[in-house]
Amino acid sequence: MKDLGVLLPLILIVLAFFFLVLRPARARQQSFLKVQSEIAPGARIMIASGIFGEIVSVGDETIELRIAPDTVIVVKRQAVAHVIPDATPETETSTED
Repeated sequence: MKDLGVLLPLILIVLAFFFLVLRPARARQQSFLKVQSEIAPGARIMIASGIFGEIVSVGDETIELRIAPDTVIVVKRQAVAHVIPDATPETETSTED
């Protein structure tokens, strides 16, 4: 029973480390992989610096991003923060009685 009292603080520290460090890191990694899998030419994205644009081409390490007509920049794939979903037109509902 005395050995359990010595091990209990160590077990609590390991559990706290798992819940405070490892789980959030795993969630960020899965989110990053999801964003990277959605990168394709024609997709609208926002890079980490806040610049929005449309992907022109995708390479292994870089992407070409059109940010204005006749303006294409090259950025690292890892700089992509969000893929902007396509705007789906809402179905119009009639309010006439």
